Amino acid sequence: MSKPVAFIVGAGDYIGSAVSRKFALEGYLVCMARRNGEKLNALVEEIRSEGGEAYAFSMDARDEDAVVSLFQKIETEHGPLQFVLCNIGGNVMFSILETTSRVFRKVWEMACFSGFLTAREAAKYMLPRGQGSIFFTGATASKRGGSGFAAFASAKSGLLALAQSMARELGPKNIHVAHLVIDAGVDTAWVRERLLASGRDPDKLPPDVLMNPKSIAEAYWYLHQQSRDAWTFELDLRPYAEKF
Repeated sequence: MSKPVAFIVGAGDYIGSAVSRKFALEGYLVCMARRNGEKLNALVEEIRSEGGEAYAFSMDARDEDAVVSLFQKIETEHGPLQFVLCNIGGNVMFSILETTSRVFRKVWEMACFSGFLTAREAAKYMLPRGQGSIFFTGATASKRGGSGFAAFASAKSGLLALAQSMARELGPKNIHVAHLVIDAGVDTAWVRERLLASGRDPDKLPPDVLMNPKSIAEAYWYLHQQSRDAWTFELDLRPYAEKF
């Protein structure tokens, strides 16, 4: 239990995986969770092959009992958490008339409620120690609602409000709460599919127009290393060519 411990909730194939690799490279014991934890096996082996320490777990971040149980397991078996990231997605596009109550509720649970559960449990362990970082992955939708994104934007703006409230409450107690706005397309399979559907070939875009998950991970690491006399709460990230 000599290594600092990082926990990435929503360790998907892109941002979550990149953050996991970065923290492992910097000497952290990395715990990663997603609904199908077996999908992380290759990443665990990659990190271990490079001398890092990583563990994968299956967890539905909308399930309160599952979240409480896994936090307890990590704290007991791997050590005190110093960094926790809520990186749950939920980006779907439906017109308002096609947005069913089931879709709206599910997106809210994924993109907002899971953040509450994750951050509350992180605070439960960090507050008695008086240190730690709790980060949230936000999106363009955190700041403004776009056409077809009523469910996602309402959830992400709710997550931002949660982060703001927690930062004001926990910051004076030496817990760094930060919210990162990913204000552009990330180079993922989903984004590439959307570009192709719109008639654009992602392979013909100029360099660095899509965000590299590795570059995003560097920003998370930078914030985590900040001195507490100059903490950042919100950091918005976008490529040089992105209009805003």
